[in-house]
Amino acid sequence: MADTRGTLFNDFALILKDLKPKMFLAENVKGLVSHDEGKTLKVMINVFEESGYKVEYKVLNSLDFGVAQKRQRIMIVGIRNDIYKKRKSDFSFPTELEYKPNLKDALKNVPESKGTKYSEAKFKVLDLVKPGGCWRDLPEQVAKDYMKASYFSGGGKTGMARRLSWEEPGLTILCSPSQKQTERCHPDETRPLTIRESARIQSFPDNWEFIGSVTEQYKQIGNAVPVELAFHIGSAIKDFLIKNT
Repeated sequence: MADTRGTLFNDFALILKDLKPKMFLAENVKGLVSHDEGKTLKVMINVFEESGYKVEYKVLNSLDFGVAQKRQRIMIVGIRNDIYKKRKSDFSFPTELEYKPNLKDALKNVPESKGTKYSEAKFKVLDLVKPGGCWRDLPEQVAKDYMKASYFSGGGKTGMARRLSWEEPGLTILCSPSQKQTERCHPDETRPLTIRESARIQSFPDNWEFIGSVTEQYKQIGNAVPVELAFHIGSAIKDFLIKNT
């Protein structure tokens, strides 16, 4: 099967041309803003504009919208040209909230659920890391053996052997909870976050059902837009449409 990553926006544009919604919302990683010196984003915007939409975008952090997670994503909003030209007011992205939840807030009374486990070797390494810490907490030789070539590379590498802290928001929830470069170890217990813990940090309600294997459920959660962030930007879109259509 051909790899379509990086080109799906063309199919998205075909759907826009066919359905002609009043507005659309697209989401992607923050890095899209600077990818290829901004050329990739410019190409995408041009394609959407050629489909009949005025496009606006902004990088938002989920933490600013009631989500206990440092997760920055670019939000791309399109307004159909006929609506944009007759608008009575401009579209405004949602206003940041003062409340910034931490992991303790998000995981209070979280239901038990399935989750993956660390290998015995990884457990021994992460068991040495304090809450909020990372590979820097490890004895030098342990860190070298665990990180291998990454130990000598540049950058902070703070995602390696990373243990979360109750007093801080979570890091970006990913599709796999135990990759060496992007560890997300539980604050107290030496294990990855469970399905329901990951879902809570993505602000899913506890009654939201994920299906498939544990691996597939982690992937569904990691690929999702945090529910509370989606609610706030959806509300901004709704407000614009009420005022202008």
